[in-house]
Amino acid sequence: MSRLAAATVSAVLLATAAPSDAKTYAQHSVVHYLARIKAIDKARQQRAAEAHAPQSVGAYLARIKAIDKAGPKINAVIALNPDAAKAEAAAKAVTGPLAGKVILVKDNIETADRMPTTAGSLLLKDNFAGRDAPFMLGLRAAGVVVLGKTNLSEWANMRSGQSSSGWSAVGGQTRNPHALDRSPCGSSSGSGAAIAAGMAWAAIGSETDGSITCPASLNGIVGFKPTVGMISRTHVVPISHSQDTVGPMTTSVRDAALMLTAMAGSDPADSATAEADAHKTDFAAGLAASSLKGVRLGVLRKAVGSNPKVIALFGKALADLKAAGAELVDIDYTPPGEMGRDEYTVLLYELRTDLAAYLQSVPASSFKDTPPARTLADAIAFNKAHPEELKWFGQDSFEEAEAMTDTAAYKKARENSLRLAGVDGIDKLLTDNRVSFLIAPTAPPAWAIDLVTGDHSIDVGMGSLAAIAGYPHLTVPMGAVEGLPMGLSFMGTKWDDKRVLEAGTAYERARTVPVPKPSLKRWGE
Repeated sequence: MSRLAAATVSAVLLATAAPSDAKTYAQHSVVHYLARIKAIDKARQQRAAEAHAPQSVGAYLARIKAIDKAGPKINAVIALNPDAAKAEAAAKAVTGPLAGKVILVKDNIETADRMPTTAGSLLLKDNFAGRDAPFMLGLRAAGVVVLGKTNLSEWANMRSGQSSSGWSAVGGQTRNPHALDRSPCGSSSGSGAAIAAGMAWAAIGSETDGSITCPASLNGIVGFKPTVGMISRTHVVPISHSQDTVGPMTTSVRDAALMLTAMAGSDPADSATAEADAHKTDFAAGLAASSLKGVRLGVLRKAVGSNPKVIALFGKALADLKAAGAELVDIDYTPPGEMGRDEYTVLLYELRTDLAAYLQSVPASSFKDTPPARTLADAIAFNKAHPEELKWFGQDSFEEAEAMTDTAAYKKARENSLRLAGVDGIDKLLTDNRVSFLIAPTAPPAWAIDLVTGDHSIDVGMGSLAAIAGYPHLTVPMGAVEGLPMGLSFMGTKWDDKRVLEAGTAYERARTVPVPKPSLKRWGE
């Protein structure tokens, strides 16, 4: 109960008590009323927890049928696993917190189920590779049930600079369940929208720069981008080995921590994960006792933008953090322009090499009705031959990447962008200001979907720092602006994943601003 409510109850009781015994009566009755209100609040929290409780495969399938394939047509799920019911039955023999939990997987991540991995492109519509990404083995061992694949921004939003987040040639346009005419952000658009709309217990997304955290923020859920190298990227359609990672998208920080515990670990085929086993732990252990008392948080004021309603919402989040015992330290920081410039050079160069390596690993049978594609140039040629691929936007980023062959320039760009975001960025900001984490709004409220001119959001958030550095970044819902959700970001240093999750959990408990439920309508209706 809030302090204001407690004060109101006390005032009423004192006013109605007899003068002679007012003090005794008020003390007794305040305790009684506070206990009642506390019980009511506990019941409310219980109902909220039950609303997000795991459901059966059948129940989730009915939900998908009702609101994804019919009704408002969120268009978040791109394929369903025909063997999900069998997997659910087998999961009954497993014990543990993830046993029987039903999840969805972004469709640039391979699973051994009878579903293709398309990255949203018609080029890979027959990509039944029959392989599990190594981190999927940990989830399966924990009893997780894969229900299906989620739609995404095609090729993880790296085909064009004019794209519409959540659109792919295979899956069409994903819609935000909070406002059907508003963007779900990307590229893990379907994962964010599906979990917000209750189509699974959790989902897996992937991020190169913002592709987990932005859709989590705009859809009003939790998203966690772990330290790059905490989870294997083998059998994930790539953009950049320097920045790519997968991560959980859930309705609570604890659920994200449970997922991460099963997903984390070293993989001999992915050199970036060499240290993962040394840093893997039970990420959910101790979360219930986590506290912000005495924790210094660096507030990135220039990441807030100029919208008065965004500023006001962020102010309420800061008030909640302060009430929970955190010490807030304002930080005046503007990311250098060369950091983003050099990041783009890195992404272009690595897209050409990394995508070719992936395509060369795909079985020939996966190109049953299409010409075999083994290079980025093959993908570019395929798109030119298929007008439906280029109906709404082109492939300028693909073409730039194909022309990016200057290895010396690439190495210099990677060294500089990594330094600016890491050692001279997050690490320096933490050290110089003696803070444990950096906080900021994650992303702006959802903008209108526009297939003609593409995304046009306002500049809010500073998640590129964590993306380029490869450091952990957690977003937790902090409320909404005009019914459009926004998240609060917590960013830490490399391998600080557990402490970031602890801070996010503590804020989640302290938050006083309500998080909206999806309207399943157009904005303003």
